[in-house]
Amino acid sequence: MPKLFDIKFPGAGKTLPEGFWSAVDVWIKKPHVVNKRLCGVTETESRAVDREALLFLLDGPQHVLSSISSRPETDSRAMDREALLFLLDGPQHVLSSISSRPETDSRAVDREALLFLLDGPQHVLSSISCSGRASPGQTHEQEKHWSFSVRTFIPKVTRYGTLLQKEIIFKDFDRQQVTFLPFEEDSEGKVSLKRGNIYQLQLLHQDCEEWALELHVLDSDAWFSDGVAYPNLTWLSTDLLPKLVRWATECKSSEFRSTLSLLPVEKYSVMYQQLKEKYKAMVKVWPEVTDPEKFVYEDVAIATYLLVLWAEERAEKNLNARQSFVDLGCGNGLLVHILSNEGHPGKGIDVRKRKIWDMYGPQTVLEEKAITPSESFIFPVTDWLIGNHSDELTPWIPVIAARSSYSCRYFVLPCCFFDFYAKYQRRQCKKSQYKEYIDFITEVSQVSGFNTEEDCLRIPSTKRVCLVGQSRNYQLSEEAEAEQRRAHYIQSRQPSSGATVQRSEIGNSVDCFHGNRDTDKSPDSSWGEGFQPRDRVETVRNCAALPRDFVDGVVLQVANVLLGMTEDDGRGSSSDWNQGGSLSVSEVAGLLEQETLQLLKNECGGLQTLLKNNHQVFRVEGGRVYIRDWRNRKSSRVDTKRKPVALGALKTRPCWFYDHHPQRCPLQAQHCAFAHGSDDLRPSTRPLKKMKNDALWLAHSS
Repeated sequence: MPKLFDIKFPGAGKTLPEGFWSAVDVWIKKPHVVNKRLCGVTETESRAVDREALLFLLDGPQHVLSSISSRPETDSRAMDREALLFLLDGPQHVLSSISSRPETDSRAVDREALLFLLDGPQHVLSSISCSGRASPGQTHEQEKHWSFSVRTFIPKVTRYGTLLQKEIIFKDFDRQQVTFLPFEEDSEGKVSLKRGNIYQLQLLHQDCEEWALELHVLDSDAWFSDGVAYPNLTWLSTDLLPKLVRWATECKSSEFRSTLSLLPVEKYSVMYQQLKEKYKAMVKVWPEVTDPEKFVYEDVAIATYLLVLWAEERAEKNLNARQSFVDLGCGNGLLVHILSNEGHPGKGIDVRKRKIWDMYGPQTVLEEKAITPSESFIFPVTDWLIGNHSDELTPWIPVIAARSSYSCRYFVLPCCFFDFYAKYQRRQCKKSQYKEYIDFITEVSQVSGFNTEEDCLRIPSTKRVCLVGQSRNYQLSEEAEAEQRRAHYIQSRQPSSGATVQRSEIGNSVDCFHGNRDTDKSPDSSWGEGFQPRDRVETVRNCAALPRDFVDGVVLQVANVLLGMTEDDGRGSSSDWNQGGSLSVSEVAGLLEQETLQLLKNECGGLQTLLKNNHQVFRVEGGRVYIRDWRNRKSSRVDTKRKPVALGALKTRPCWFYDHHPQRCPLQAQHCAFAHGSDDLRPSTRPLKKMKNDALWLAHSS
């Protein structure tokens, strides 16, 4: 097979050849990480091919191979074919089925694929005999140096109808090479090989310390590309090969499971495309200040995961009714809305109502209620509890599910790191903080009595690992002992100070209990005592709620210091307008009084957030603070991610430079977005938040 491309490995290749096979497995099992048009693949079990069995078949039956050496090469190929047919029709234990289809069809695929491989790169079959027998020191496992498997591609958007795109993958561990033989299969099981798209990856050790990865293509002139299952050759060489080299060199194993490991990926792909099309209109009418595309498509993906998971559960347990659910800490409620629309009875509960709740309609049940883990918040008739970025409720959800009923299951997607009664404190430095927290929630789940499964979602978030508890690790008759273990574990993590429960400001229904040590309660009702639910009113901590006089004072103080600096700030400007100097954020902090700094420490981002909020005056880049020059296109580019300002917002705020700069504003009044004096100031007829929402709407509707 002719070489088409190659790439050298950096360094001495200490991770090779093991790293090569690790990288190949990523490409085989998870091609969607580099080919974004794929949702994934399904792969049959890889079957090893025994070396001694192959060598016996090639060396043993002399009536088949006796004349290979004496015949011309053309006849030799025919005899190779005869030997291969004997191999396929004889000992089925050697080349056992490599697909899930009936044996006759499976053998037809094996036969046609391997015969075509024989007709092309003859060294593949010939290497069986020239590689030699096993060395005396090799173990039985090391003697199996070939393996076959089949993978089926699952595109994100199905464009082939009932036609399936598949590949036979042949690994030759002796020669450090893997060969891909693509074929198509129709609904009747008829197979058609893509003879022009056979390719091979091979690792070569050229010198003592130099390795190279080569791409071999059987017939580059006949190569066909559809951009999905069949990428073009340029992409294979310029995108795939460098990534394989990097993966092989790094040879890192992920801390977590691969994505969608608990689901049939093909069903997930179909369901996701259907839901995405059905609910994409939510992006245009999203009334919250959060990014609509991220939150809508993330909840669509989570809903898809749950719907497929629940469908598989119904099929496995032969259930007819759709599972019921309660989403604890449901936030914007979109996940509840989708699951309810798709036929699952359930509701969402959150401490704070969102504006979007009113858009869903009465079929989406959402309750504004503070949740405190207690006997008042168990759900004995609910099938599944959901915790989607449920923050302080996250560690409690497996506990609440376990105590609701023996049949109650749960799904949780951890995000922020909370323990039962406070922020989670790290205990291990050898793991990432995220991995340590996932392990903590897994421990909680197991102690609560669940057989816990971990999976990774495909969502636009860095926190993508979910935990699922579908079954118990104890029998129903052992419930009393299991409850003792749960209670002891929770008590062991309670702070010694014995903090009491924060009373909710929400008028909950009478069946919701929130107590403390002095209230009259049953012994079992206080198992969440010490838990701190979040406030109903979300605290704004982005410096926006600070007194206006306080903010104006800090801005004026910092700006005057910058303007008073006479040395050039490195920008090389020759303008007569004073652009001031520059200071690091820490140097700016040194200008402020301790009382001012303490007030800013209570805000997210502190001083730097205040300076960035006042982008009319300051430009913060690389940790340094500058006076913004609105004449300079780069300097006046406040934030490329900001939505366009609504026309009605122009001239509604005074120009800081016109009022405070010694030389006034460098722009003429007609060119400045801010008002030059009271005569230039326009009244704002709408609140600032309303203007931001209008600008967001204009941006998405344009």
